[in-house]
Amino acid sequence: MTTITAAAVKELRDKTGAGMMDCKAALNGTNGDMDAAVDWLRAKGLAKAAKKAGRAAAEGLIGAAADADSAVLVEVNSETDFVARNEQFQAIVANVAKVALGTNGTVEAVRAAPYPGSGRTVEQEIANAVAAIGENMSLRRSVKLSSPGGIVAVYVHSQVAPNLGRIGVLVALKSTGDRTKLAQIGRQVAMHIAAANPLSLRPDELDKDTVARERGVFAEQARASGKPDAIIEKMVDGRMRKFYAEVVLLEQAFVHEPDISVSAAVKRAEAEVGAPISVEGFRVLKIGEGVEKTETDFAAEVAAAAGTKG
Repeated sequence: MTTITAAAVKELRDKTGAGMMDCKAALNGTNGDMDAAVDWLRAKGLAKAAKKAGRAAAEGLIGAAADADSAVLVEVNSETDFVARNEQFQAIVANVAKVALGTNGTVEAVRAAPYPGSGRTVEQEIANAVAAIGENMSLRRSVKLSSPGGIVAVYVHSQVAPNLGRIGVLVALKSTGDRTKLAQIGRQVAMHIAAANPLSLRPDELDKDTVARERGVFAEQARASGKPDAIIEKMVDGRMRKFYAEVVLLEQAFVHEPDISVSAAVKRAEAEVGAPISVEGFRVLKIGEGVEKTETDFAAEVAAAAGTKG
């Protein structure tokens, strides 16, 4: 039996972009023949997937799944919004979300988890689907939120199918009261989050650099007034309170009823729930957030494909 060296595996991986274990299997299956191994990977769609991997996948879907006291969001990207409307792609995202619910929620754990009914991992199944659907796809992000003894409310915005859409929100709440009523206020808060984009649950949870930067800007603005330092400090404190009201969830104006804050809305809901309510945390995923899309010259692409100059 031919001995497969690490150098050979690396060479094949560099040529095709396929995964290390797939490259090793290809070399084993072809007795170490490099060209045959490339064809082996191409036949299984793995090399084809690698060729597409350089293209920006900034579209796709957010998938959600939940059980009694925890929930997950996954972001599976594609290159075009057209693929997000593909039923095969939607089924993959829905299944990945269900798989993620049984893990600790990290991307690494979800990628390595078995994909139902395929004999492959989630990562392998997505790579396999790239060849079938014809676009680069990837599991980019995954988050999980748990609230033992409480609930995790889920809201998916711009849904194309149940629990599949462009924005996903999880909100954890704890209360000993009516769980159905608790879920109702939880969903309202989740909808608020999708619309209002809070940065943190409470002021002390804001990124310290963000707070320092805002405070510095406000201080410069206040000093321009020429007022004494003691007054300037009060001016800055007042502007910071307004800043917190804009970016901190519990202090934001409730989008369903802007005359009250989110914390006031939750407090009021305690009467219907029948017990105190604590908002424990939230998570948000928006499709393609932070992905740098590459702008292309369509005319140049057509000319290149036709073998002509633009």
